[in-house]
Amino acid sequence: MFYDFDPGSRLLLGTAQYPSPAVLAQAIAASGAGVITVSLRREGPGGAAFRELIAASGRRILPNTAGCHSAREAITTAQMAREVFATRWIKLEVIGHADTLQPDPFALLEAARVLCAEGFEVFPYTTEDLILGEKLLEAGCRVLMPWGAPIGSGQGLRNRAGLATMRAHFAGVPLIIDAGIGAPSQAAEAMEMGFDGVLLNTAVAKARDPVGMARAFGAAVAAGRAAFEAGLIGARDMAAASTPIFGLAELS
Repeated sequence: MFYDFDPGSRLLLGTAQYPSPAVLAQAIAASGAGVITVSLRREGPGGAAFRELIAASGRRILPNTAGCHSAREAITTAQMAREVFATRWIKLEVIGHADTLQPDPFALLEAARVLCAEGFEVFPYTTEDLILGEKLLEAGCRVLMPWGAPIGSGQGLRNRAGLATMRAHFAGVPLIIDAGIGAPSQAAEAMEMGFDGVLLNTAVAKARDPVGMARAFGAAVAAGRAAFEAGLIGARDMAAASTPIFGLAELS
């Protein structure tokens, strides 16, 4: 549940960089994603047609503040997105570093406080920093979106230990891995670790076959969640025989 909304699928899909609107629509359908994200910057010439396309998808819209580099930019963009898309949901991005696209923790927290106070339901794009996560929750966020790796890098879960610690620390908080996922196996890994969802864009949009890749990610997220719920065995340093040893022939 994300802010009392059950998306059906735990895959959240971005809508940028697709080769055509038709491919985007097919990819959304193939993925099974219940939530799609869209940047307000897509609302230039032709914006009406784009809104019609995403509305026709039947998915819940999560506007984002992609490209914002200050709290003021992000707040203004969120307020505009609320008007355009008629939703209180906002994926809050405040970028602090040009090379890594790492969020600016100070501006992110400042913007989150303002937007939560205005009634927004904020999905903050953050790192695996526990203190920042706690302060975002104190500000009113009810979901956290830690990065797997830098946006668009396809590196997967670069700090697996840190993400595992975050998952354990915020046991009751919906955590969605956002950014850096490049392969369905990486999405499945995140789900096997107990994360509540995965948000990605580039890995599908820039694939040779975006529709096929969207389908693969949808299946991987579902499989990873099923594995988590079924209970994975722990890793061992030593071998453990899987076949019982009693009843072996005894040689005299």
